[in-house]
Amino acid sequence: MRTTSEAGVWFRPPPEELVRRETSCAPDDTLACHNVASAAPLREVHGTRGAPVPYPARPLHIVCMFTPRLIAFGALGALVMGPVPVRSQAATPFNVVETTIEQVQAAFRSGRLTCHTLVQLYLDRIAAYDKTGPAINSLIVVNPRALAIADSLDRRFAREGLTGPLHCVPMIVKDNFETSDLQTTAGSLALEGWIPRRDATMVARIKAAGAIVLAKSNLAEWAFTPYETVSSILPGYTRNPYDLARVTAGSSGGTAAAIAASLGLVGLGTDTGNSIRGPSAHQALFGIRSTMGLTSRAGVVPLSNAADIAGPMARTVADAVKVFNVVVGSDPADSVTLRADAHREKDYTAFLKSGALRGARIGVLRQAYETATTDTEVVRVFERALGELRAAGATVLDTVGIDSLRAITRGRGGCSTFRYDLERYFAARGEGAPVKTVDEILRSGRFHPSVQLRLQAAQRDSIPPERQPGCAYRDSVVKPRFRAAITALMDSLKLDALVYPTWSNPPRLIGDLNTPAGDNSQLFSPLSGFPAMTIPIGYTRGNTLPAGMTFFGRAWDEGKLIALSYDYERVSRHRKPPPTTPPLPRSR
Repeated sequence: MRTTSEAGVWFRPPPEELVRRETSCAPDDTLACHNVASAAPLREVHGTRGAPVPYPARPLHIVCMFTPRLIAFGALGALVMGPVPVRSQAATPFNVVETTIEQVQAAFRSGRLTCHTLVQLYLDRIAAYDKTGPAINSLIVVNPRALAIADSLDRRFAREGLTGPLHCVPMIVKDNFETSDLQTTAGSLALEGWIPRRDATMVARIKAAGAIVLAKSNLAEWAFTPYETVSSILPGYTRNPYDLARVTAGSSGGTAAAIAASLGLVGLGTDTGNSIRGPSAHQALFGIRSTMGLTSRAGVVPLSNAADIAGPMARTVADAVKVFNVVVGSDPADSVTLRADAHREKDYTAFLKSGALRGARIGVLRQAYETATTDTEVVRVFERALGELRAAGATVLDTVGIDSLRAITRGRGGCSTFRYDLERYFAARGEGAPVKTVDEILRSGRFHPSVQLRLQAAQRDSIPPERQPGCAYRDSVVKPRFRAAITALMDSLKLDALVYPTWSNPPRLIGDLNTPAGDNSQLFSPLSGFPAMTIPIGYTRGNTLPAGMTFFGRAWDEGKLIALSYDYERVSRHRKPPPTTPPLPRSR
């Protein structure tokens, strides 16, 4: 099959085994052809392996061939350089930089914007900024059917209006979420070209709500490190758009960098110990790590089933909550969510109201961040944020803490789960799994050198988690004891939330693994399973490097934390776009 444009330019849709069609598309939806005669001044986009993919300035017959590694960047020219199909176009260009779901949907309703145009605007920015220009290197694969899906949504919108709460929200999804139409790699060459048979539950839910998976983002390979985002599937580091010499943190650094740079509207990440909150703090985003069991991990490549959580990352609290509202809830494919429907709020967007800080009681959890290497600039920014909380009407208790914290959280013996969690995950995928064991990954040699020691350590694990005394003690003694201590502290002081800097130090220089990192996210939320959300509070190093503050609360208290975060965002407004990815000089 091939499709042909009026200008005679045509390309062949990718093979079925590389890119599967969306099953939800209308029967008349075909992969749209695009006329490269309207090519913008930008003449090339670099593929994921660094090879330039040229785009001609005049019409000529081309065939866009797709390979697993270049599955979308090789096709990006056909998407980015194509004209908007014949339709009514707005007289005033729509600016996607820092735009919100509410603004986008208002533009749809007014007729100022189409889904096709919106997606094209993001594709233009991806072409200009991800592998060229500042080359933030945040994306592994761009969806070659994004415009075709957008066209389908435009047709549905003409018939019935908005198709769901996330109608035409172009989303960046971390590449450890299974997607049935795009490869899923967890950042590893060992999984290159693997297209799962179904979407992860969270991906399926955002699609059902009208969202478009615009691209899959880079991550720390296998989600191993909180410090940086580098993988074997995508050469080079993902860069922080606020300072290209700095890290994004990990492991959801690709999603964070892309959303901060307005390469997509909202993103999905995962968080085992830090990986939503750290990258969000480093890129001035709002990120949600929910109560363990409120959101499904089904279809997410695991790091640790005991701590893995998936959730949204966004430039505003409201946008993250609109996605969160869609993805929460019980899922038969993830047994940990059994109680989710009994605990979830009917509508989390109902908490997006001003005034929540007035009368709130908030405790400063200095145990979470005060160390000998805590950065003084981060402390000053955090103290200013505490002042903003007080000015908004909150009572801030300057120092609260858990008695005998170390004794309460001390385990007995190790607890290593990665090998068994991963191998069971692949076993459940049957013959469709690209690899079966950690040993097979190591023998393949298809991994980044930085993860070799971690893989070798996992390879040596010979006892399943359920038979490891350290795991049993952690789950039966440490976690319940820690939850009880946190709840008792908050109850005794009538606290609505605890707060602390998400990281104690600014983003490090790329390649620097020696100066203090400052990750404060590994203990309180992951070990307790209680929710934590990070929000921008300002900037250090000459007002250039973002810092974040964590709101931490009781189990199932997402609604309260959302309300506090939203009100703090309203009174502080610290979010600002990065300087390296400004609005493009042209608009469609």
